[in-house]
Amino acid sequence: MDKKVLTIQDISCVGQCSLTVALPIISACGIETAIIPSAVLSNHTAFSTFTFCDLTDEIPKIRQGFKEQNISFSALYTGYLGSAKQIAFVKEIICDCLLENAPVIVDPAMADGGKLYKGFDEQYVKEMKKLCEKADIILPNITEACFMTDTEYKTEFDRKYIETLIEKLSKICDGKIILTGVAFKEDKNGIAVYDNGEIRYYEHDRLGGGCHGTGDVYASAFVGAYLGGKEIFEAAKIAADFTVACIRNTIDHPEHWYGVRFEPCIKQLIDMIK
Repeated sequence: MDKKVLTIQDISCVGQCSLTVALPIISACGIETAIIPSAVLSNHTAFSTFTFCDLTDEIPKIRQGFKEQNISFSALYTGYLGSAKQIAFVKEIICDCLLENAPVIVDPAMADGGKLYKGFDEQYVKEMKKLCEKADIILPNITEACFMTDTEYKTEFDRKYIETLIEKLSKICDGKIILTGVAFKEDKNGIAVYDNGEIRYYEHDRLGGGCHGTGDVYASAFVGAYLGGKEIFEAAKIAADFTVACIRNTIDHPEHWYGVRFEPCIKQLIDMIK
């Protein structure tokens, strides 16, 4: 039977993030991709103005529709969720709408640069921890990992700091962990992958000062590669290399400040997976 992943996150109509990234990237990897939009924005919040339509109350209605039609999914991938109430609805979907042994992949998108995103608080962090407890794979960045484990956030660190952080995360999620933003040199970036008690590292060159939506690009590429049959470390490497390619394809286009030009790089991702 073909795999069918359900992804739950918001739609920014313009901005190359969230569902407008997840849907094309995972689909390009050959995985049928179903969606539940948690909100609709005209454009993402890095723009000076935006419209916002909260779809929280639609999520249980959609879940009920899936149940009535006997629609089930072979994986679940969550990205940005706008409230603790949405997290609670996602936990219900895990109980009701997944096939047996379907992996739950959680990107706890809630913080970066040592700070929570606007509108989130400690209560939201607690609820996200509960969702991560139900996950088979989590993909936090260092800031998110620090908030979930009550660890001091540092911009400079060594392997002991990362390994302690992962050990704390493993007490929340007893599955696999991909920690992003791990680098021990200023000109590098990378990931740490925890699987079956082992931590493996992968690093690459750091390009520019960062681009909006790269976390969504990374997570989506990982989901596509992993569900396409790659083992976790290989999928994590592919996602990192693809994200770097997307950034490289963007840095010479200063007018393209609001996201990464991932679309021309999709063929590279397909070739990597093959």
